[in-house]
Amino acid sequence: MSILHSLEICAGAGGQSLGLEQSNFEPTALVENDSSCCNTLRINRPHWNIIEDDVQQFDGSPYKGIDLFAGGVPCPPFSKAGKQLGADDERDLFPTAIRLVDECRPRAIMLENVRGFLDSTFEVYRSDLKIQLEKLGYVVDWQLLNASDFGVSQLRPRVVIVAIQQAVCGQFSWPKPHTHSPKTVGMLLYEQMAFKGWQRAQEWSLYANDIAPTIVGGSKKHGGPDLGPTRAKRAWAKLGVDGMGIANEAPDRDFVGMPKLTVPMVARIQGFPETWQFTGKKTPAYRQVGNAFPPPVAQAVAKQIAKCLTHKTIFAVAS
Repeated sequence: MSILHSLEICAGAGGQSLGLEQSNFEPTALVENDSSCCNTLRINRPHWNIIEDDVQQFDGSPYKGIDLFAGGVPCPPFSKAGKQLGADDERDLFPTAIRLVDECRPRAIMLENVRGFLDSTFEVYRSDLKIQLEKLGYVVDWQLLNASDFGVSQLRPRVVIVAIQQAVCGQFSWPKPHTHSPKTVGMLLYEQMAFKGWQRAQEWSLYANDIAPTIVGGSKKHGGPDLGPTRAKRAWAKLGVDGMGIANEAPDRDFVGMPKLTVPMVARIQGFPETWQFTGKKTPAYRQVGNAFPPPVAQAVAKQIAKCLTHKTIFAVAS
């Protein structure tokens, strides 16, 4: 399969970028304004073109005709954890995404957001977004995908919007869920929990016998390095995990009680490979992980887009 090229905005710490890379997309540019995220991208992929800039000031016209325009536009405008202000939220970047699509006219579009985007309160917003993309020549669809259906050890429902230029739209189909369940938290994290010789690691692993609740990353305005609101912390406690904070390292040999997760453990739950490094102190590193699009989900959708774009069907022109 030939290499395809992508332009990604709001790239974050590379969750979607990794999924695209694993699906034969090579990034022409990745735009991100958070310096910690940019440092993470640079340390893991020095050869990538990382543009540290405000995406609202970014010009998409030099990338005209790119194969894929992708991004995880900010979630707070639509998140149930916030005020769900939608278009009235200053962090709403869908209008910027539409502008960039108009400027670069990609063959395909892939945008990710939270489940709240599908709430009835945003019905007009969704309709308007679809109309704008259709006017630019795209066939648009979206689906709610659960990360656990694609091998990720947490539920993490996310809305993925896919738009394909009309000439090739008939070849796209959504990825099918895996037929097997993902690993439990205990199975997934046993080796990391036992790294310093914790005597109760095996016992803990058997107790943590379910997948994780959705990882919550928080924002720069709100949220620190913990595992979310009270309800989420209760769900973590049922897995034998203390959700009140993030640990610097695995439990010591004689540790007693519920362990906290480390940033690498959270990254593992998000579907990142062990080799992916996160830069910065604990809080920004955890936030990078918590706000990421799980790479296996991005990969599953991107593979379907790649199949669509490389399909050899010859389209007849009606006379």
